[in-house]
Amino acid sequence: MDKKSGTSVTLYGSTSLLTVFAVLCMVVFAMLSLSTAQAYDRLADASADAVAEYYRADFEAEKIFAELRNGKVPNSVTKNGDNYRYSCAISETQLLEVELLFKNENWQVLRWQAVSVADHQPDESITVWNGQTAT
Repeated sequence: MDKKSGTSVTLYGSTSLLTVFAVLCMVVFAMLSLSTAQAYDRLADASADAVAEYYRADFEAEKIFAELRNGKVPNSVTKNGDNYRYSCAISETQLLEVELLFKNENWQVLRWQAVSVADHQPDESITVWNGQTAT
């Protein structure tokens, strides 16, 4: 109560400051949520593309395998005795390598594997401790 006029004094400044701070926090969290959702969307798209590329290569490998089962040996297949080897490109850095064995009128899959063909360039810019103390 104000002693002179007999009315109460209401403080609007601290309430307004608290409201502005709360709204600012909500805007910051909304922006963080939006950027996280966009990052997850990009990751999902990249993952879907990688899976589609793998299954495209797998389909090509299955077509070649079907030709082999029908008695045709495509140009891309290397035959060494009873072993047949070929590969299909998944991406610029991966191949699907297939190795088959034809023995006693039966086909056996020895290898059906995605392998990396990218050149590995290790980061040697950081000195790593080799386990020995300097003397």
